[in-house]
Amino acid sequence: MAYSGKVDIQQVIDDSPFSRFHWMLIVLGFLVLAIDGFDTAAMGYIAPTLSAEWGIARQDLGPVVSAALLGLSLGALVAGPVSDRVGRKRVLVFSCLFFGLSSLGTAWAQSLNTLTLWRFLTGLGLGAAMPNAITLISEFAPQRCRAMAINTMYCGFPLGAAGGGAISSWLIPHHGWKSVLLLGAVAPLVLTVLLALLLPESVKYLVQRGKETARIRRIASQFAGQSVEKVSGFFLTETGAGQKKGSVAQLFALPWLPGTLMLWTTYFMGLVIYYVLLSWMPTLMLGMGYPLAESAWLTSLFTFGGTAGILLAGWMMDRWEAHRVVTGGFFITMLLILALGMEHNHIVLFGGLIFVMGITMNGAQSGMQTLAATFYPTHCRATGIAWMQGIGRFGGVAGTLTSAHLLSLQWQADSILMFLSVPALLATAATLYKMFRYRSQVASIA
Repeated sequence: MAYSGKVDIQQVIDDSPFSRFHWMLIVLGFLVLAIDGFDTAAMGYIAPTLSAEWGIARQDLGPVVSAALLGLSLGALVAGPVSDRVGRKRVLVFSCLFFGLSSLGTAWAQSLNTLTLWRFLTGLGLGAAMPNAITLISEFAPQRCRAMAINTMYCGFPLGAAGGGAISSWLIPHHGWKSVLLLGAVAPLVLTVLLALLLPESVKYLVQRGKETARIRRIASQFAGQSVEKVSGFFLTETGAGQKKGSVAQLFALPWLPGTLMLWTTYFMGLVIYYVLLSWMPTLMLGMGYPLAESAWLTSLFTFGGTAGILLAGWMMDRWEAHRVVTGGFFITMLLILALGMEHNHIVLFGGLIFVMGITMNGAQSGMQTLAATFYPTHCRATGIAWMQGIGRFGGVAGTLTSAHLLSLQWQADSILMFLSVPALLATAATLYKMFRYRSQVASIA
C-alpha cells in the first residue's frame, strides 16, 4: 500500500506505527527536559556552599532565584510566537545552546549581580526549551498514543531535578559548587549538537507554512506506515487552520479565548500547589511534629509518586476523555490535601496519602501539556503551550510567596494545607468548564 495524490499529513501521522523514529524524538525531548529540570533546581543544590564561600546570607540569593523564575516565564512567552513563525527545531536548538552558554557564564560569575544576570539569561533559554519540545513531540505522535508520548518525555523534568540532587551531593564536596553549573552547561551544549543533527522539523508546521513537498516527504518517510513517494502534496485539515491572525492574537480570539483562560487558570493553580509542596513540605512536616529525617523521607514520597503519576495520566488520557482524567486528578488532590490537614498523626497513613497525592497532582499537572497541544491548531500551538507555561509559572512564584507570608503570620501547617485545597478546587472547576464548553470541538482539533 502507498499514499498517492494529495494527502492529509494528520492521517499519515495517525496511521503510522510507533517506531524507532518516535522513540528517538521522545529520548531527545526527555534529555532536553532532564537538563531543564537539573538546571532549574541547580541553585537549590549549590546555595548553602555558595553562601558560605561568598560570605552572604541565604536570603541574599532571593533575587537570583526570582531572576531565574522571571527568565523562565519570559522565555516561554517569547519563544512560543517565534516558534510558530520560524519553526520548532530552530527555536529548540537555539534555546538549548543559549541556556548552555548562560549556565557556563553563571559558573564564572564573581558577584551577586552578575550571578543574578546570568541566571536570568539561563531562565530565558530554559523557558523556551520545554514548550517547544512538547509541541514537537505532540505534532509527530499518533493521536492514539499522543498523551503517553508527551508524558513519557515530560518525566525527564522531575527525574532531572531529582537526579541532580544525587549528582550534586557527590560533585560539590569533591569539585565545588561551580562543577554543578559546569555540568549543567556542558550537557546542553553536547545535546545541541545532537538536536541539530537528529531532530527533524515538525511536518505539520511545514505543511501549515506551505513549505516544500520534497522535504515533508523525506521526513514523513521516516515514520509513515506506507510509502509516501507518490504523494504530490500534503495538506492539513483542522479547526482554525485558515485563520490569518498572529499566533498570540489567536489565543485571545473566539472561540479560543475561554479555553485559553481556563488553561491558564488551571496551570497557574496547579503550580501554586506544586511549588508550595515542593518548597515548603519539609517545613510543614516539621511544623506537624515530624523530625527532620522523617520530613525529608515523607517529602521524597511526593516526588516518587510524581513520576508514576505522569506515566499513569498519559496512559489514561489516551484511553478516556483527557479532560476527565485531569479534572479527576485535581479533584482527588483536593480531597487528599484536606485529608492530610486533618490526619497527620499516623506516619504510615500520612506517607501513603502523600505518595498518592504525588500521583494525582503530578499526573493532572502533566496532563495540561496534552490539553493545550490538542486544543490549539498548528499555526498557534507552540504559542498556546508556551503562554500557558509562561503565565502558569507565575503561580509558582505566587505559591512560594504566599506560603512564606502565611508562615510569617504563624499559620499552622495543617491550616496551610487546608488553604491549598482552594487552588485545587479552582483548577478542577476551570478544567471542568473547558470540557463542557468545548465538548464537541476539542475532539476534532489535532
